[in-house]
Amino acid sequence: MFRWDDDPDLNITPFVDVMLVLMAILMVTAPTITYQEQITLPKGTRSKKVEKLSTITIRMDKNRRIYLGKETFTLRDFADNFMLKSSKMNKKSDVFIRADESLPYKDVIYLLKSVKEAGFTRVSLLTE
Repeated sequence: MFRWDDDPDLNITPFVDVMLVLMAILMVTAPTITYQEQITLPKGTRSKKVEKLSTITIRMDKNRRIYLGKETFTLRDFADNFMLKSSKMNKKSDVFIRADESLPYKDVIYLLKSVKEAGFTRVSLLTE
């Protein structure tokens, strides 16, 4: 005898399997999809030539003699003489300081401080 009041069972397992496969495919392919948007970039201003700034090299030997170009100074009179000479120099120039490794730290810092007080901002200590 056939009864109409039985609840039919709905099998959704194949449906879930198909959805998981589609989701995996979407997750793999989604990062590789790229869009190209056509944009118009603004026009820049006229470019001007960049002038090459000069560099200044200051050396200090182990006897605390300081060399600036062909001139020689002692540590004691360097700050005043450099202040006078720097008035004719470009303050935006790169300044490189080479100091002997056996010098006391305070002497090298004094040299660095003297150059910064003269108005130079681009000062570097060089090493081997």
